[in-house]
Amino acid sequence: MEGRMRVMGLAMKLLDNLKAWERRARTGHHHHLGDPGARRRALASYLILDHAILRYWWTNFHLVSPGVFRSNQPTHGRFGKMAKIGIRTVINLRGEGAHPRYLFEAESCRALGLRLVSTQLSARRAAPRDQILRLFALLREAERPVVMHCKSGADRAGFASALHLLAEGHGIEAARRQLHPRFLHFRRSRTGILDHILDLYAARQEQGPIGIEEWIATEYDAEAAQRGFDAGRAKP
Repeated sequence: MEGRMRVMGLAMKLLDNLKAWERRARTGHHHHLGDPGARRRALASYLILDHAILRYWWTNFHLVSPGVFRSNQPTHGRFGKMAKIGIRTVINLRGEGAHPRYLFEAESCRALGLRLVSTQLSARRAAPRDQILRLFALLREAERPVVMHCKSGADRAGFASALHLLAEGHGIEAARRQLHPRFLHFRRSRTGILDHILDLYAARQEQGPIGIEEWIATEYDAEAAQRGFDAGRAKP
């Protein structure tokens, strides 16, 4: 009995240490690539916690419109392939910071001569107005071809692609197709907030024409959009 308790105590201690390591790894505050040991720790976090190991083969890479692509977060090898096909600009939809996924991305883009720019969207919350407006500005200024990416290429990349198509004059249905299960986006989950924002814009369009960027700049309310979506999900 005593031996079993000792083993259970060691197991609990190990689990607590693993949880503490994961919390530190996810915050990213201690990560840098300045020495071999730090680089190994950052790579382990990137491969395991950010699931980069899956993205060596699974790309979710698709053409949105001429010169504009969407993707999950590329690995260094995939950035190299993108550079070879002429990609000039990378729009990171996950935000910046001392996280391994951003450190490795920035390093890859510098080495390959790709311009890396960022905004921060959310897959499960209504994005702030300023971040969406920044996306429009980045797309206008980007040297093309350009690729937009989030983590999995399913939700934020789909939302950004939908906004891009609307800004280019495409209809709402063409935009909606960028948020589709074939990209692994599922409306009935919390990521349905992205579809809800398109629904709000479509409803506004029925009152009279207004461009997507103008609507975001003058009428879009992220908090109200989120409340409306949450209320809808709460209904039986």
